[in-house]
Amino acid sequence: MHHHLTLRSKLIIMISVMASLFLVALDQTIIATALGKIVEQFNAFDSLSWVITAYLVTTTITVPIAGKLSDLFGRRTMLLIGVAVFTIGSLSSGLSGNITQLIIWRALQGIGGGIITANAFTIVGDLFAARERGKWQGLIGAVFGLSSVVGPLLGGWLTDGQNIFNMVTNWRWTFFINVPVGIVAFILIFTYSPAFRHALKHKIDYLGAGILALGLGTLIFAVDNTETIFANFLTTTGMSVTLLKTIMFAFVAAMIALFVVVERRADQPILPPHFFKNRNFVLIMSIATLFGAAFMGSILYLTQFNQQVFGATPTQSGLMLLPMVGGIMVSSIGAGQIISRIGKYKIFMQVGFTVATIAMFLLSTLTPEIGYGYEALIMVILGLGMGVAMPVINLAVQNEFEQSELGAATSSSQLFRSLGSTIGTAVFGAMLTAGIVAHLGNVQDSAYIQTLKQSPAASKIGNFSDANTILNLNMPDTKAMITNSANQSFQAIPEPARDVVASSFKSQQDQFAGTVTHAFSTSLSRIFVTAAGFMIVATIGVFALKERALRVAKPTETPGVE
Repeated sequence: MHHHLTLRSKLIIMISVMASLFLVALDQTIIATALGKIVEQFNAFDSLSWVITAYLVTTTITVPIAGKLSDLFGRRTMLLIGVAVFTIGSLSSGLSGNITQLIIWRALQGIGGGIITANAFTIVGDLFAARERGKWQGLIGAVFGLSSVVGPLLGGWLTDGQNIFNMVTNWRWTFFINVPVGIVAFILIFTYSPAFRHALKHKIDYLGAGILALGLGTLIFAVDNTETIFANFLTTTGMSVTLLKTIMFAFVAAMIALFVVVERRADQPILPPHFFKNRNFVLIMSIATLFGAAFMGSILYLTQFNQQVFGATPTQSGLMLLPMVGGIMVSSIGAGQIISRIGKYKIFMQVGFTVATIAMFLLSTLTPEIGYGYEALIMVILGLGMGVAMPVINLAVQNEFEQSELGAATSSSQLFRSLGSTIGTAVFGAMLTAGIVAHLGNVQDSAYIQTLKQSPAASKIGNFSDANTILNLNMPDTKAMITNSANQSFQAIPEPARDVVASSFKSQQDQFAGTVTHAFSTSLSRIFVTAAGFMIVATIGVFALKERALRVAKPTETPGVE
């Protein structure tokens, strides 16, 4: 039996779902801006990627399981749980007293985020026929685009602690800000959303879910900061990192094999095995994985590039991403509208991926000497390409399956995309550190570092033989702090000599900044070349897709509501 949901109800449901999705998407970018301040306060540069990894691990594990559960228990129930968990996780993250607490609460936040992500894209498939979905997937794509600018902006504004209300804000507000929106979204979904449920037997595949969680969790720990996380274990056992990683990858392979066996026998498998017999499904999953890796790599490091090379504050580095977001929003909404009119999507994917690949490659040509105008131009092109590519991935995968499997199908494309992001972030992070160490050489012998070592304040900054500390020294805030304390200590020197000492210190600082900036920029350009490589492979996959026409609903029914 089908409910006749009014257009108004559909709109309210979509607005509340998009609001919750906005929070989740916002979270990934808002944190990028605040990270510098967080690690400064807790003095934990080596835990930097943990704050991101903890969230990624739990999101990744949650998405496929939540997608399947929503097919069984209805989207409404799952969305409400997701919004509640995310809101509680956000509040607790903001109240963290140390880096460990923050990492734990980020993990909880990730569970909520995973449930919301899995259901937000699927609900479009519940409310609208395939032909109409393009518009909405496009709007959701625009929400993602918008969040990637609002995130850094809001993050910077809250982190820098200056705002119109003269409120004392700091990085904690980047988490608190989710709470009111979460509460409103919860109330709206609770009031207006019907329970999209299919007449399936409630048999949860606990075994499959457990194996999947173990496998995915181990995979992420094997690629992300293994040596930092298991430092004590490695020291105690005398095991090499390579051996540990090899064992972990072997375990992941075993879990995948076991998962396949279990899923074949399960009544309600988390990831139905017959999906993988569908050629388009396999292609779309590969495309989503590569896209995730390339996209996360570019966003995360562009803000860092702007801070290191242009000396931008967190707020400015967020604003500097506006050209890319503009591109994403325009092409995402535009393409969605056109796809809904003509019912074809493949040509959009082909154009989008080709354009994005070229732009990604152009990013590798950025150097400290080239002005921001050139970077902005490339970002517009990248945004236009990405904006077309993002929503169409979901549209294509939803078009391959029946309504009752929509949750599992849509969430699997989210899963593979976030797996790509996770592995991409880890690989790029390792490349960046390795590149910087290689290019800096013996920077700790430089005159600037030698001068700093003599000052008592310098010992607070960290270990000067560490790449993270060296990068931190070049961040605008740290630089200002060093300059202030140096100027105070110069006050004791009599007049003519004082200027000589001060200007000599200034030139040492500039020389050091130049060295670090170039090392950073050279390492970064290798990252963008690698990301472009991922995009080329994804683009080949797009051209190999077989297009199916998008189905139109019968005028009498709302898909999926009973």
